[in-house]
Amino acid sequence: MTTRSGPGPGRPDPGLDAIMSERRQLMNVAYRLLGSLAEAEDAVQETYARWYAMSPQQQDAIESPGAWLTTVASRICLNLLGSARVRRETYVGEWIPEPLPERAEWSPGRPGGATVDPADRVTLDESVSLAFLVVLESMTPAERVAFVLHDVFCHSFAEVAEIVGRTPAACRQLASSARRRIRNSRPSVTPAAQRAGVVRDFKRAWEAQDIDALIGLLDPDATAIADGGGLALTFLDPIEGGEQIAHAWVEIARRRQDDMAILERTVNGQPGLVAQQDGVTVTVFAFDVAGDRIKHIWVVRNPEKLRRWARG
Repeated sequence: MTTRSGPGPGRPDPGLDAIMSERRQLMNVAYRLLGSLAEAEDAVQETYARWYAMSPQQQDAIESPGAWLTTVASRICLNLLGSARVRRETYVGEWIPEPLPERAEWSPGRPGGATVDPADRVTLDESVSLAFLVVLESMTPAERVAFVLHDVFCHSFAEVAEIVGRTPAACRQLASSARRRIRNSRPSVTPAAQRAGVVRDFKRAWEAQDIDALIGLLDPDATAIADGGGLALTFLDPIEGGEQIAHAWVEIARRRQDDMAILERTVNGQPGLVAQQDGVTVTVFAFDVAGDRIKHIWVVRNPEKLRRWARG
C-alpha cells in the first residue's frame, strides 16, 4: 500500500482507490457467507469502519490491506451467522436467501438510495444460485466460512484457520464436510439452456392451468418453499410432492389478479420467474432443475428481500 506521507493537506490519499477497489470482492464474499445482501452491505461497511478507525501508521504497517479487509469481513460474517440462526428461529415461516436480479434490472436497495455502482454488485455464478445458497444455509457457520473461502475464493486453509480460530487441519475437515453436503444435494448439473426450457414450459403450463403438464415437469418428490416473512401472504409450510405443487400452482393461477404478469427473469444467475403487479415485482420464483424435472421451487414474497428488483 502507498504510504500517507506523499499527499499534502487536503490532497487525495493515493491509497484510497486501492482500499475501495476491494469493495466488490468483500461484497461477493459477504453475500455468499450471509445469504442477505442487506446484511452483506452492513458487514462490509463495518469492515471499512474498522479500517478507518486505525491510525495512518497502523494502516501503513499492514502489508496486504486487501487480505486484511477480507479477514475482518469474514470474521464479522462468522459472528453474524451465529446470531442470524437465533433470529431465524423466530422468523415467520421459512427463511430463503435474498434473491438477486440480473444486472440490467438492478435497483437501489434502500429507499432514497442512489443507483448501485457496478463495484457493489455481486458476481452472479453457480456459487450464488439460490440452490447453492440454500445448501450453505444448512451448514454450521464454521463449515460455511471454511468452504466459501477455500473452495469458492481459493484462500489457503492456513488463512481460513486464522479467521475461524481453528487449525488448518480442522478447517480442511470443515470444508470436506461442506463439500459432501453440496454433492449430496446437487447430484447432477443440468445445462443452462435446458434449465431455461424447463422453466419456460412450467410458466406456459402454469398460465394455461394445465395440471397434467405441470405434474410432468415436476419431480414426484419436488418441494416448494415460500418466504413471506410475515409481511406478505403466502403458504407457511413447504409443499411436498410434484402433484401437490401442481394443484397449488393451478389454484394460484385461478386467483391471479388481472394486473399481474408472470415474466421470465434471471434469478441469481439462473433461469427463474417473477410476478409483477402494476409493474412492481411482488414475487420471485427460483428453481432447481435436474434433467427435465423441477426438484425445488423457492418463492420469495418478503418485500424487504425484493428491494433490488426493478419497478416498471
